[in-house]
Amino acid sequence: MTATTQQLADVLRPVKHVLLDFDGPVCSVFAGLPAPEVARRLLEGLLAAGEQAPAGSEEETDPLALLRLVADARPDLTESTDAALAALETEAVRVARPTPGGESVLRSAARSGRLVSVVSNNAGTAIEAYLTEHGLNDYVAGVFGRVPGDPTSMKPNPRLLLAAMEAAGTGPEHCIFIGDAARDVEAGEAAGVPTFGYANKPGKDIKLVAAGAVVVVDSMEFIADALT
Repeated sequence: MTATTQQLADVLRPVKHVLLDFDGPVCSVFAGLPAPEVARRLLEGLLAAGEQAPAGSEEETDPLALLRLVADARPDLTESTDAALAALETEAVRVARPTPGGESVLRSAARSGRLVSVVSNNAGTAIEAYLTEHGLNDYVAGVFGRVPGDPTSMKPNPRLLLAAMEAAGTGPEHCIFIGDAARDVEAGEAAGVPTFGYANKPGKDIKLVAAGAVVVVDSMEFIADALT
């Protein structure tokens, strides 16, 4: 069920710190350079270096899942694979598609005096490149991408959310997390932070509600309006 602006405003009233996922709420990272192509190029890089492809990797079209596969099968390749993926993600954000209302959320949060931290499984270097290119750096207090060389830091692990709160000196009672996947809701719950679910595709609302999202929206503009 999609939330009303008033419901959002009620939840947001005590919020001082907005934790914001990147791929989905801010932009579609792989809209211009599709995820399957990124995964293919990442795997090709491994093979070109004379490494054997981990089991199941040739069918994997999600580059982040591929990184996990490599890390599990060949821990010694984790750091170099992560760096290669970060470079591909940085290439991808150059042609990413901004999410309608995503920039408005950043601006509205700033106008309302709230901090925003971007918390994402994507590489921090790619996120920072996107924010710089779109002139959004001033609206973001901190960027918390996956820890380089450590894919276990990715959500649903709450590690990145906890790091963002620690850096800002805030507690979960003053935070909200906005994400578009069940793993975001799970990470929020593990960190003690309520999560707004952004259902940007049909059927996502059901998954987000089932995961425990406090409210679900199908437009980032709704959140931007509620933040003002």
